[in-house]
Parts: sequence; structure tokens; C-alpha cells
Amino acid sequence: MLKQQKGITLVALVITIVVLIILAGVAISLTLSDNGIFNKAKEGRDKYKTSANEESRTLTNAEAYVNSLDID
Repeated sequence: MLKQQKGITLVALVITIVVLIILAGVAISLTLSDNGIFNKAKEGRDKYKTSANEESRTLTNAEAYVNSLDID
């Protein structure tokens, strides 16, 4: 007589856990490494602030130039 299988085997469970641990390690590495998501976000924030300051200076200079023109 053949036994009916119910549930999963211990081998399948161990393989699943190992795969999940590997995926977690990769995700943590991509998030927290020197070239990770958080560091890239910080670099993007810094570049945005620099660009916003540069744009503000440019607009201020343009406004000063326009205001200095003598329009009769």
C-alpha cells in the first residue's frame, strides 16, 4: 500500500529556509553597503541641495540684472 503524503518534507523546509536566508543577506547587503540604497539616497539629497542652491543664486543674479536694466 502506498502512503499518502501530507505536508512538506524536512528537506523542502530546510531548502526554503536556506533560500530565505540567502535572499535576506542579499537584501541587507544592497541596503546597507557603501554603494547601497541608503547611501545613494543621501548622495542624491546632497546633490539636490547643491543644485537648488546653485539655481537660487542664478535666479537671484538674473533678477538683479533685470532690475538693473534701464527701461524707458
